[in-house]
Amino acid sequence: MQRLQQLLKQVDRKSYKAYKDLRGSYQFRDFSLHIDYVQGDPFAAPSKIRLTIPKETQDIDQSWLATNRRRIYVEDHFARRVHQAIINEKTFVKGSGKSGMVAIDAPDQQILERTAVTIDTNKVTICLSIGLPANGRRINGEEAEKLFFQALPSIVNHSILSLDLNRVQSVIELADQHEAIREKMDKENWIAFIANGSILPRESGVSSKPLKEAVSFKSPKENEVSFDIPHRDQPITGMAIKRGITLIVGGGYHGKSTLLEALENGVYEHIAGDGREYVLTDPQAVKVRAEDGRSISSVTISPFINDLPNQDNTDYFTTENASGSTSQAANVMEALEAGASTLLIDEDTSATNFMIRDERMQYLVANDKEPITPFVQKVEQLRDQMNISTVLVMGGSGDYFDVADDVIMMDQYLPLNVTAQARKIAEENPRPIEEVTEEAFGEWRRRAVDSSSLKQKLGPKAKVQAKGKGTIMLGKQPVDLALVEQIVDDSQTRMIANMLKYMAFKESSQLTINQWLDQIEKQMQKYGLSFIQGSKEQHPGDLARPRRFEIAAALNRIRKLQVK
Repeated sequence: MQRLQQLLKQVDRKSYKAYKDLRGSYQFRDFSLHIDYVQGDPFAAPSKIRLTIPKETQDIDQSWLATNRRRIYVEDHFARRVHQAIINEKTFVKGSGKSGMVAIDAPDQQILERTAVTIDTNKVTICLSIGLPANGRRINGEEAEKLFFQALPSIVNHSILSLDLNRVQSVIELADQHEAIREKMDKENWIAFIANGSILPRESGVSSKPLKEAVSFKSPKENEVSFDIPHRDQPITGMAIKRGITLIVGGGYHGKSTLLEALENGVYEHIAGDGREYVLTDPQAVKVRAEDGRSISSVTISPFINDLPNQDNTDYFTTENASGSTSQAANVMEALEAGASTLLIDEDTSATNFMIRDERMQYLVANDKEPITPFVQKVEQLRDQMNISTVLVMGGSGDYFDVADDVIMMDQYLPLNVTAQARKIAEENPRPIEEVTEEAFGEWRRRAVDSSSLKQKLGPKAKVQAKGKGTIMLGKQPVDLALVEQIVDDSQTRMIANMLKYMAFKESSQLTINQWLDQIEKQMQKYGLSFIQGSKEQHPGDLARPRRFEIAAALNRIRKLQVK
């Protein structure tokens, strides 16, 4: 502490760059301070620090670390506590630009593995961003003392050192419950579970918080299941969606897309009180949609599209400007390539000609003149030949009545099972034209990324940067992820950006995309998320774990990506 105070006095009123002298480690009463990165000026990206709190200061209950899931949940809870302590902190540090700012990579409603707080048997580590105080571009040493010796100790005291152990226990219990539900889903072959009483609607289109006074979910009797989970006196009851083809129907504004959106977010667990804390979906479920204008690099789309008028090879389809149908076909095939076991599709974000081709159009345009085989002709083959389940929202066509295993109708946000009625309608109103389909779904080729071409895109400075949730800059080239809907956190995009750089500099150009994804997941499992930065001494505090499917999505959206 004294050494840091002396340094602050020495650099007071000097040029801002003198703050670089502070880099290093300092021992405080309750924690160690590690200054890893010092910003170049008060208006630049903030400085990065770590606070390590030893077990002698904050006892670390070994039950917190009993399972990987428990550890992640407790770390998530600690990050939320630190974030709230920062909000409540009353120490006012004045100055130019970002002077006095303190921030943590705070979680939203989802519980993600992230690097903001890490716990091991010996210590708790908190990663923070801070704004070192200045007047103009000169150091304000007195305000820096307030930041280091008042604000930071206060934040630690009001978060990690004042834990409500009952709340920590509740977090651990939720982790155990989620684990038990996922085990039950695997055992029973369910792709999703939605508990009765869940609140599916969100506050607004830009908020992930639950809508107040929303209609709570209640399962149809035909789909209702009950089973025991830990730390709960009564069994949990709700709707199970079985593997196969599930159709969600209903009128406009009755909750079809809301249900599907809850399912696509159910690949992640949510905090207690979110309304969706007991909405869980197959972790290998992928939302696919049309994406006009995206680039495609040597993707096999021939199961859906063949004999294009311009003679493009759909076994190795490449384009800089995909149509709605070709982009959706590529999105399906790329999801399968990455290992998806469930597809989630909403007609509102789909290409109509990819999903269906009605009877009248078949009369007008002969089958041999139409290069697109609609998804309705392929969805059973995905189920029967490849064990791929599909959940579809359809409000404008009954063509899927013939192939659906289960039909759920949303009526004023409440689900009804109308499978029997849908089948009766299909039998009484057969399609007048017998559709011709191939017996097999079709083959596709595994692709290997050319690492050298990826390296070239980074440019001479090997620069990669995430800009919010929806864009990665590879050198000067943007990678557009705005329509990759299952990226839920900016920190996931930052992690993906780092992964692309990691891949570019690895001499593994013969690996297929799927092998790359397997390797990266093994690295994260073995070494944690900070493996991507190469050194544990670097500040890793703003990363969150993405799924393999979103990593693949970023790769697949790199324009002119060279693949083999």
